[in-house]
Amino acid sequence: MKPIAFARAATVDEALAAVTARPNTVFLAGGTTLVDMLRIGAMAPDNVVDINNLPLTDLEHTADGGLRIGALVRMSEVAADPGVIQRFPFLSIALWKGASAQIRNMASMGGNLMQKVRCPGFRDVAFACNKREPGSGCGVMDGLHRGNAILGTSEQCFAMHPSDVAIPLTALDAVVTVQGPGGTRSIPFDDFFLLPGATPHREHPITADELIVRIDVPALPYATHSHYLKARDRESYEFAGASAAVAMELEGGSVKNVRIGLGGVATKPWRARTAESVLAGKSATKENFAEAAAAELAAADDSHPMNRFKIALAQRTMVRTLQIVAEGQR
Repeated sequence: MKPIAFARAATVDEALAAVTARPNTVFLAGGTTLVDMLRIGAMAPDNVVDINNLPLTDLEHTADGGLRIGALVRMSEVAADPGVIQRFPFLSIALWKGASAQIRNMASMGGNLMQKVRCPGFRDVAFACNKREPGSGCGVMDGLHRGNAILGTSEQCFAMHPSDVAIPLTALDAVVTVQGPGGTRSIPFDDFFLLPGATPHREHPITADELIVRIDVPALPYATHSHYLKARDRESYEFAGASAAVAMELEGGSVKNVRIGLGGVATKPWRARTAESVLAGKSATKENFAEAAAAELAAADDSHPMNRFKIALAQRTMVRTLQIVAEGQR
């Protein structure tokens, strides 16, 4: 591992100044992803800036029923917050299921959104990887790709986005606020994650000298009726084979409002807008849930044999999650 300069910032302005002074800089919060990346050589910054002393640790319930999460709030704090459990249960569940206790206690909410993919081609520097080295090719297209994505893929990359908490956050239409030398700006959650297209190395529409400062979750009254279901190879700490985050409001046995996010199957946190549209006004039956799930997965990439099973798994996971939420209201 090459020598790396280290600095500790006390304010956001100090952190941003450090990046401006040395462009090949990364921010260090919980370090649960960054330290791994440095060890295996998948990232090679010149400078690391510790931002743990920044005043970004507030977790606030807003007067209108929303939630404001500082970028450095730990995953475990949000998961255990009584207001989150009551008003946004699927957010709490996703955090509990997203990591081991040790990682939840260290990992920050902002860092979770910025974590790197778990694709073996990205994490093993012996493989070519367009995400790690643009234009080098993809070493797993014809190799080990069981965990990779089936939605939002491109010829350049089909690495799966690994975050759990990002799935309910995309269903909630969260907003990410970043700060840079030019001030602050807010980015809708769905826009914060870029599809790989021809530039898989560019994962977010922010520059290296911008820092996440908070995540805002708008009020959604019917999110009290929500659930997060994660299908994985083992019940202990493991990434999703497929997951679904559902918030739904029923009226007279029919779907009045629904929000659906899919995880474990896409190159970004996936908002299942097609399924939402199909379900609008329909009876809350297993048959209609299955129709909506099939419509959402109709465009899935089935060209890679090792992860083709995810098409059926994602549909079943979505259907079961919708059933759980519906049953809770009957």
